[in-house]
Amino acid sequence: MSETHILIVEDDPDISAPLAGFLREKGFVTSVCADTKSARAILASNDIDLILLDLMLPGEDGLTFCRQLPPTNRPRIIMLTALSETIDKVIGLELGADDYISKPFDLRELLARIRAVLRREDGTPARQNSEIVLQFSGFAFHPHRRFLRSPSGLRVPLTGAETDLLLIFCQNAQQLLSRQELINLTRGDDFAISARSIDLLVSRLRRKLSVDDRLTDPIRTVRADGYVFQAEVTSG
Repeated sequence: MSETHILIVEDDPDISAPLAGFLREKGFVTSVCADTKSARAILASNDIDLILLDLMLPGEDGLTFCRQLPPTNRPRIIMLTALSETIDKVIGLELGADDYISKPFDLRELLARIRAVLRREDGTPARQNSEIVLQFSGFAFHPHRRFLRSPSGLRVPLTGAETDLLLIFCQNAQQLLSRQELINLTRGDDFAISARSIDLLVSRLRRKLSVDDRLTDPIRTVRADGYVFQAEVTSG
């Protein structure tokens, strides 16, 4: 864990300074900046594992920054937000954030969330085998690179949340998964995401699986019960 590099993008020094000090005490390497321009410069010259991203930043906001990050090989992201509206959190998750925590937050809780996100990254089959490719309905799914190759050869980028969800579907093909099971499997019991957020994420993933109108939707909705990934999945 001592080599894990965390970038804190937060314009309030009363938050960023003690947070950076706390994380250094816990063995993390930390970098701190107050805006997205500086964040991009740090990302360009450092191997960042995780970003703690404030949404309300001067100039470009955190959501816009998150949207513009490349879909492949991007760091994990935990949003720091004072916004209480669920929609802002849902948008952040759909753009590829891995978790969020509302201000003011307890440092011990944030540390637990950081470790949980990093465990998910280290423990995925994609991480264990960087060459894994899952195939279904003519698609080739590259979870380690966060993209799909469509039957026609089109490269379809995925966010971190979409990658996690599709990986769970592929690992549990032909099985009914309730919304709560999807929450637990993709994010864990300590992740504060709602069933409505899962529905929105499934809808977003469906759109990316519909690049060809002739293709059959591999995700079947079972009313009030959840979803079934009905495609046959093979690995290669």
